[in-house]
Amino acid sequence: MNRSRQQRRAIALAGGGPLGAIYEVGALMALSEALDGFDFNDLDAYVGVSAGGFIAAGLASGLSPAYLYRMFIDGEEAELPFEPELLLRPALREFALRAGSVPGLLADALRELLRNPLRPDPMASFARLARAIPAGLFDSEGIDELLVRLLARIGIANDFRRLPRRLYLVATELDSGRSVVFGTPGFDRVPVSRAVQASAALPGLFPPVNIGGHWYVDGALKKTLHASVALKEGARLVFCINPLVPFDAQLAVSERHMPHRHLVDGGLPAVLAQTFRAIIHSRMKTGLAKYEIEYRDADVILFEPRSDDADMFFSNVFSYADRKRLALLAYRRTREELLRRHDELAPKLARHGVSINRTVLEMPHGVPARRVVSLAHRRAGAIGRAALDLSDTLDDLARALRRRAHPGANRAAA
Repeated sequence: MNRSRQQRRAIALAGGGPLGAIYEVGALMALSEALDGFDFNDLDAYVGVSAGGFIAAGLASGLSPAYLYRMFIDGEEAELPFEPELLLRPALREFALRAGSVPGLLADALRELLRNPLRPDPMASFARLARAIPAGLFDSEGIDELLVRLLARIGIANDFRRLPRRLYLVATELDSGRSVVFGTPGFDRVPVSRAVQASAALPGLFPPVNIGGHWYVDGALKKTLHASVALKEGARLVFCINPLVPFDAQLAVSERHMPHRHLVDGGLPAVLAQTFRAIIHSRMKTGLAKYEIEYRDADVILFEPRSDDADMFFSNVFSYADRKRLALLAYRRTREELLRRHDELAPKLARHGVSINRTVLEMPHGVPARRVVSLAHRRAGAIGRAALDLSDTLDDLARALRRRAHPGANRAAA
């Protein structure tokens, strides 16, 4: 990889929990199939936030999008599957720690009451006792454990400094509110797996993660994508994938994607989900507008779901059937987006030696859909570098055979 500064390429992946990871994998499958001259395992920088950090770490370690599909979506066929249930283990250690503080907090509240028996302050007493509320409901240690096992299986060190490619994982330092980019000098001695766990520690769901005496939470608290990390490193072509967009229920009803309903009917989870999506999406649009001004010589290309995709808002990611359906939806939507935006994207990509293969994109949906499924069922054999290289070689061979069968493909993509 000896690209000049003007040719440097990167990817920035936003968060979104298991749903976000599933969408990103499906989108990556479509992009890797349709883009000629762009290899998602041979980039100059990988930036990940929250769930996107896990996917970015996988790509930077040499895992192909097809391998990630097997791992995250088709777990029944994967040798090391990702089970979303590992994110629902109660944070027993956090519960025990907070429970142990209750007697002392009650004693403090009682002493305060005895000091001012005629002027009790119930709100102050409540605030004191609120310290006993757990800082998170679920244990995120499973994220660290899974990535440790994965990197060991493929023979990659759990060390930013020894990865094949530059990886940057963003978290938020709780006590200062500042963004910290693990993988940069001074923050590259942290194990990759631990940095992913910190970046994904969504407040309220997961307790903050302690690294070197500092507490970290989800990296999306400050920015949605953090594509600026790659741009500051000199990347001039940055693909961005953001899985979470505000859901437009009215548009979904008008397009007959769902029966008439209001999001409030879904209760607090639906209201909070829509609120969170609206906040991070608005902030992301502001950031992208700034990139256009500050990095005029760079091309930042964003892919995200449509706002009327009811499946992306209401699906159950704990169901294998739903996972496969959502990944296929992301795959198809990304293909459609590439075709729709071809005239806009082709000149930008051409500046970086990349082209869109229209022949591949114009195949009937049935052909690529079967290919996605076949990739999911194709085992990697003995997990290791040789197996991963073989998987990618087979993908390249299939792509070359298609081009030979359609000799006009390269001219159409130019």
